[in-house]
Amino acid sequence: MELHHVGIAVSDLEAAARPYYALGYELEAKDTVESQGVSVYMLRSGHSRLELLAPTRPDSPIGKFLDKRGPGIHHLAFATGDIRGELERLAGEGTPLIDAAPRPGFGGHLVAFIHPKWSGGVLVELVEAGH
Repeated sequence: MELHHVGIAVSDLEAAARPYYALGYELEAKDTVESQGVSVYMLRSGHSRLELLAPTRPDSPIGKFLDKRGPGIHHLAFATGDIRGELERLAGEGTPLIDAAPRPGFGGHLVAFIHPKWSGGVLVELVEAGH
């Protein structure tokens, strides 16, 4: 699998995006994922993506993350062409999954998260993406 994006928790999307614009990133897409209580900017430079995540409500996962840890890196996301197959394989190896089945994520992609205890404290997301 290849790195799809780095997720960064922020409180203000516009303010958080400015330094990355100065580094040559451009806004690729933006949206709100109501089910997760998050607004998202996907920034891109070449093949590199940064996903800026701001809470739309304080009780959302990103809202709770910001309250506990403050702004910063939230997760690493890896692209797969078969998220269900990867989840089945990982579960078979005893990987602690947060999501046993994929769910809708940003941009209509299917996503699933793996518990950070598996990867040394880093939250890992799988993204079923064609690009």
